[in-house]
Amino acid sequence: MNTSTDARDPRPLVLLVEDEDGVRRSLQLFLTGRGYRVRAFSAVASAIADPGFDEAALLIADYRLPDGDGITLLAGLRQRGWQGRAILVTAFSSEQLARTAATAGFATVIEKPLRHEELLGSLAPA
Repeated sequence: MNTSTDARDPRPLVLLVEDEDGVRRSLQLFLTGRGYRVRAFSAVASAIADPGFDEAALLIADYRLPDGDGITLLAGLRQRGWQGRAILVTAFSSEQLARTAATAGFATVIEKPLRHEELLGSLAPA
């Protein structure tokens, strides 16, 4: 787990869950450079187990993860009361996945390879 948190820090906290180390680190650096705090994880279980998940305003989750998927992750966070904005990223985009993600509560689905500016635009409320 990579963390960058401070309860007194006014920057929005992003919960980032991506299993590819290089992609996760790149996104973490990009988001930090754009004014976000980031807690980064490589799996569903570690993200859900993090006691600070409820501080996050945003979730960016990969669809396919080693111990589940981003949709299961969001469901687990919602069951624990988290109400933030969620973005799903995937290399396996389809209309069915987009519908499933929307029903689960994701604001949008972004296809890999990620374009940083598209991701950044998706973080702001519609």
